[in-house]
Amino acid sequence: MIDKELLDILACPACKGDVELKDNKIVCKKCSKKYPIKDGIPIMLIDEAEN
Repeated sequence: MIDKELLDILACPACKGDVELKDNKIVCKKCSKKYPIKDGIPIMLIDEAEN
């Protein structure tokens, strides 16, 4: 699980929007890109995001 403090400092690399945790993915509140979490590590790469 991702720590709340980590979520507070993360931002979407595509649009710099705030993110939240949904369905074990990091989801941007602004552009809705979904970034996977692998082995407890958020993969915040635009190429890895789901639209």
